[in-house]
Amino acid sequence: MNKILKYVIFDIVQNKIVLLYTFFLLVLSLSIFSLENNSAKGLLSLLNIVLIIVPLICIIFSTIYIYNSAEFIELLVSQPVKRKTIWLSIFSGLSISLSLAFFVGVCIPVLIYHADTTGMMMMATGLFLTVVFVSIAMLAAGITRDKAKGIGLAILFWLYFSLIFDALVLFFLFQFQDYPLEKVMVFLSFLNPIDLARIQILLQMDISALMGYTGAVFREFFGTYTGIIISFIGLICWIIVPLLISLSIFKRKDL
Repeated sequence: MNKILKYVIFDIVQNKIVLLYTFFLLVLSLSIFSLENNSAKGLLSLLNIVLIIVPLICIIFSTIYIYNSAEFIELLVSQPVKRKTIWLSIFSGLSISLSLAFFVGVCIPVLIYHADTTGMMMMATGLFLTVVFVSIAMLAAGITRDKAKGIGLAILFWLYFSLIFDALVLFFLFQFQDYPLEKVMVFLSFLNPIDLARIQILLQMDISALMGYTGAVFREFFGTYTGIIISFIGLICWIIVPLLISLSIFKRKDL
């Protein structure tokens, strides 16, 4: 597994797209903090990049990489190597490489300008989202052998988690506005990894006061150490579950 992992990491780190992605994040992060007099405002401006752009790049790049590595994967399958080892090595290589790119592009500027609890939370959730959407990309690539369909499915997953899910939740709230749904909202937030990350960062920024009673409920649950641990357990589940499903598909797949 170590040899495959080293090869995948070395191959991805040299990829021009990953280098451009790292440079883009670094320049954007430094520019945001430089333009803002208050580093807290800079962190808030960086929030949309972490919640929208990072998952998009991670899921699309990972999906394309898996399809472009089809011949390499077929070669490995023909060798006396377990399919589980191959799949987990590719996942680990993608996760480590893209996490390294995020660390250089976002975490280093955050450590320079805003190395407090809020900054650490943004770094942690950004790294978790990176791995989560690599896992979801593995699932998208495992479902279909057609590259165009796989990439389309990956984009659909990203659209669902970043836009469609929130629209459905708002529609649900509008339809049942006469009922107390605050606790239901806590449960629904676990169905979307981006929402989990967003809530944790906003609570650390103390913007939950602008969210009314729902924000108070979120703070009561997610603002405690137990709530923070449970939310990160939720993110870990979002890594493990899609990965296990994709691994199960890959084991049965006829290459």
